[in-house]
Amino acid sequence: MRSFYGCSQKRRCGERKGLPRTRHCEAMWLEVGGLLRGTCGQLGRTVGLPCGALGPGPHWWGPCGGSWAQMFHKDGPGRGLGEEDIRRIREARSRKTPRPQLSDRSRERKVPASRISRLANFGGLAVGLGLGALAEVAKKSLPGGRLPSESSSRPGSSPFLSEANAERIVQTLCTVRGAALKVGQMLSIQDSSFISPQLQRIFERVRQSADFMPRRQMLKVLEEELGRDWQAKVASLEEVPFAAASIGQVHQGMLRDGTEVAVKIQYPGVAQSIQSDIQNLLAVLKMSVALPEGLFAEQSLRALQQELAWECDYRREAACAQNFRQLLADDPFFRVPAVIKELCTTRVLGMELAGGVPLDQCQSLSQDIRNEICFQLLRLCLRELFEFQFMQTDPNWANFLYDASSHQVTLLDFGASREFGTEFTDHYIEVVMAAANGDRDRVLQKSQDLKFLTGFETKAFSDAHVEAVMILGEPFAIPGPYDFGAGDTARRVQGLIPVLLQHRLRPPPEETYALHRKLAGAFLACARLRARIACRDLFQDTYHRYWASRQA
Repeated sequence: MRSFYGCSQKRRCGERKGLPRTRHCEAMWLEVGGLLRGTCGQLGRTVGLPCGALGPGPHWWGPCGGSWAQMFHKDGPGRGLGEEDIRRIREARSRKTPRPQLSDRSRERKVPASRISRLANFGGLAVGLGLGALAEVAKKSLPGGRLPSESSSRPGSSPFLSEANAERIVQTLCTVRGAALKVGQMLSIQDSSFISPQLQRIFERVRQSADFMPRRQMLKVLEEELGRDWQAKVASLEEVPFAAASIGQVHQGMLRDGTEVAVKIQYPGVAQSIQSDIQNLLAVLKMSVALPEGLFAEQSLRALQQELAWECDYRREAACAQNFRQLLADDPFFRVPAVIKELCTTRVLGMELAGGVPLDQCQSLSQDIRNEICFQLLRLCLRELFEFQFMQTDPNWANFLYDASSHQVTLLDFGASREFGTEFTDHYIEVVMAAANGDRDRVLQKSQDLKFLTGFETKAFSDAHVEAVMILGEPFAIPGPYDFGAGDTARRVQGLIPVLLQHRLRPPPEETYALHRKLAGAFLACARLRARIACRDLFQDTYHRYWASRQA
């Protein structure tokens, strides 16, 4: 049991429980909604508020597993919880809220905060990958092993992507976190026809098993952002996060009125290392020859760095979340948790705790429910782009939590939200409509109006561009249900990428990097859930509503 405060009632507390004075604090804490337990040796998992604290500092109570606990004493000063507070917390606790769970692979590990320490991790990874590749080649050259020429002839079989090297990549990205881990998570949701299957499996492990920072490091961020008296803002806060992502980790907490909250705490140093992290990661990955050539061109890297800078600004994210909460206030299917303003700073963000399971855990649901989820996702994408002109562009599965009890999806993580100008959406909606109508000439013309093309591209490039747009527009062209699970969209687009990368004369509009990542994520979610839904009428209705509002 960890406890870091003094109590004016030491002797009385210990004597009342028949315990030595050194264990008086263990006898004092009250587990709300459970039994009074004071078992020596249980590790506290909850931060509570002291009732008789003599000095500032963190206070950890509660049994392993995250049970709620709160130090309470009737003679303590005003910072303790009263009977009404206890009642509210007990009632809130009785309402079990499903939530994502931290991966079994996640470990407590200090975040390297300085650029030098982060560079050292990438340097160590590069050396480790080189040695691992040599070992893999040597092993395959032995009798009974595959020859290097045989191995390299198969896609995704680079010696740099051996199992040992895969573990090195996972461990390094989970250690440094930040922009490098974000890039890995973005690649994890790509189809295996787009990147090496081995690399895709590596990034899938990265997406599910980010490490979390130690208590001391986490407390330092809380004190720097919320002040040394940050405990006064909450009734309790769990020590171990229930989610650890690329930019920060999320802890479950409770306000004094019993409201359950999720508190996101940013890792130290990640905001200052965005550019160097991306460059270091891509330099290492190029050793594996596993990324498509031209995947991260200079313009796309600039856009990515801007988006990551936005994601590191939690005040901006809070404003975006509040905007979406207003925009979707009347939506029957989607909900946005409320922002807790007193828990919002540049590196700390508090919101209502949301329940549900990520999209990739919905594959076992009935076909009707999967269809409904995917239909609503596409409806949301169209509303965001053509009605709100404001979109949450991060398609990570964990940003969409499906709650079976309410049949609703909760939206999370608004750091990468951005606006789209009317000039852009005017042309973009016409490109989609041309594809839906099978009009290849109009697709080409509107792509030039959108400044996606110059009009001087080679015929091979123009044909490849139009074909890619037509493929992506197929769901909106078919009158009946479109079977996303049976389609080979990713493979067909993949075959066009070499031409598109080699012959492009100008970079695409800056807005399209984030937009196409979001749309690709939505299509991949539909494919993963094997959705069969009618999309044409949905888009046609969106199209007519868009121009009606523009002309009003």
